[in-house]
Amino acid sequence: MELTLDRPEDFLFVRRADAHAVTVVDRELTASFILARDRVVEAWSADDITALTPQQLVPILELKPDVVLLGSGVHQRFPSQAVLAAFLQRGIGVEVMDNAAAARTWNVLAGEHRNVVAAFILV
Repeated sequence: MELTLDRPEDFLFVRRADAHAVTVVDRELTASFILARDRVVEAWSADDITALTPQQLVPILELKPDVVLLGSGVHQRFPSQAVLAAFLQRGIGVEVMDNAAAARTWNVLAGEHRNVVAAFILV
């Protein structure tokens, strides 16, 4: 049996993810970042999902997503109600999950050409 690498060409896919690093295509990122289908927004100031503020969401909101995946680290932990409300008041769906689950979900939704943004908190 012959195995071949099938790499999507039309979006930035996540190869692997954990609480400390996420590999986007072939680049390992070790600081919190935001991922859109066509770009990586680095140096996102978030380092703890429970301390996340609505002001820290500005770079995510500027991308005008329909859905946001919040990767909370090694375990699923939720942000404050104010953070969730900031998305919902704008009609943006938000899903909170651990980084590995957010990466898997990202690959599926981005592969379906959905208007999705993922934000990964790395420690």
